[in-house]
Amino acid sequence: MNRIGPILETLTRRLAETPADFLQEPRIIGYPGKVSVAALVNDVLRMLGNVLPVENLERFEEPHAKMHRNWLALTMVVLWLLTDEWFLKQNLSAHSVTQLLDQAIFDLAQGAPPAHKFVSDPDRREELARVVLASLDYRPQGETLTQAADRLMSISGVERSRLEQASRASQERARAIREALEKKLAEESADKWTRE
Repeated sequence: MNRIGPILETLTRRLAETPADFLQEPRIIGYPGKVSVAALVNDVLRMLGNVLPVENLERFEEPHAKMHRNWLALTMVVLWLLTDEWFLKQNLSAHSVTQLLDQAIFDLAQGAPPAHKFVSDPDRREELARVVLASLDYRPQGETLTQAADRLMSISGVERSRLEQASRASQERARAIREALEKKLAEESADKWTRE
C-alpha cells in the first residue's frame, strides 16, 4: 500500500452501481450460467492494455470451477471495479491483475458471503475496495499507510483470519519454548540433586 490510490468513496459508489450483467451467474463448463468469466477477464485486460494467452484464461471456465463459483462471481464484480477510469489510467499489468484475482480475490471468496453482498452491503463494498487496492499496492487517497492497514485489518475477514492464524502460531511457539525451558530447568534441577 505504498502508492496513493483513488478516493475510497468513488470505488464503493462504483461497486454499489454494479450493473446487473456483472451479477449474473458465471458460465462454468457443464453447468448453466450466462457470463463467460474468461472472456470478461480478457476484455478487461485488453482495456488495461494487456493481452493474456488463452491457456491462462481457461481456469476461469474449467469444469472444477463449479466449486469456486463464488470466486468467479466475485471476479466479475472486481472486473467491473477495474474498469473505473482511475484504474484504466494506471497501466496495470496482466500479472498484477491475475495475481489479484488468483490470490486476494480467491482468498476473499472462500467462506465469504455471496458475491452480490460485496455490492449490496456497505461494509463488504469497503472491504472489497480496500482488498483490491492493497493487492495492487495502493491505499485510499487521504489515508496514511498505517491508517489504511488498520482499516483493512479491522474490516477484512480474510485479514482478520490471517492475523488470528499468526497469533495462534505465535502463541504455539511461545508455549513450545516455555515447555522446553521448563523441561530444561527440571532436568538441571534433577541433575543438581543427583550430584549432591
